[in-house]
Amino acid sequence: MIPLTTLGVVAYPQIDPVFLDLGVIQLRWYGLAYVVGILCGWLYGRSIVANPRLWPDRVSPITKTEVDDFILYITLGVVLGGRLGSVLFYDFERYLADPMAVFRVWEGGMAFHGGLIGVVVAVLVFCRVYRVPLWSMFDVAAVCVPFGLFFGRIANFINGELWGAPTSVAWAMVFPDAGPEPRHPSQLYEAVLEGLVLFLILRIATHRFGMLKRPRFVAGLFLTGYASARIFVEFFRMPDAHLGYLYGGWLTMGMTLSIPMLLIGLWAMAFSKYHSYAADPRLIEKRAKEQADAGRA
Repeated sequence: MIPLTTLGVVAYPQIDPVFLDLGVIQLRWYGLAYVVGILCGWLYGRSIVANPRLWPDRVSPITKTEVDDFILYITLGVVLGGRLGSVLFYDFERYLADPMAVFRVWEGGMAFHGGLIGVVVAVLVFCRVYRVPLWSMFDVAAVCVPFGLFFGRIANFINGELWGAPTSVAWAMVFPDAGPEPRHPSQLYEAVLEGLVLFLILRIATHRFGMLKRPRFVAGLFLTGYASARIFVEFFRMPDAHLGYLYGGWLTMGMTLSIPMLLIGLWAMAFSKYHSYAADPRLIEKRAKEQADAGRA
């Protein structure tokens, strides 16, 4: 039975961050969240590119094999970018004093905005190597990200970190390391908004309105949706203690980093337009090669 910490109204479940202790190696929910998020995103991405109905002229510019190959790129982008973002944006002085802490990823310390930059770099490199249309690759990557966001925020909740501001709402919780005040479970707010709600919005855009036929619209919708959700939740979430509030006592680092995302997302949606890949000579050549390889196999 899970022990409970008594709260104002709702009980916070004391879940051990380590779900499997093998002595020398400890497997943590935080790491499992990344694995499950990437796995779900990979499977969903394969289903997206395999559905010709979603693409202009029923021709997907990306193959399932390319999605398989992209997994390595995006995993490196998420992990390296997320860690570097945490170091540079949120806790530079700590890592400067203890450089080896950079490599202790099992202790947490991943920044979404850094991970996003890592994903952007991964897409740019991948598209150059595999000759895949850039904006469509961004669109496919964007629809897969909410899986990682959902599971990542659940892992934050299990770790009892990134808690919310003190509150008297009926669902407030007392987090073990956050003092005696009941607080917003802001990790769950983010899991719902950045994970479930954003996934549904993107799903409607791709499957109901066919927005993959307008390259960069879906990527822009993701940026706009995530930035809006993050800015909203920041009003209920405590800023990092060593950073506090910025610029007038209410703006947080999360808001500051999300505002450019919002503007870029709005630009991407506003200037997207229908584009067919059916006559793209690079794709015709690539598919001819694939068919020839399949014939030899």
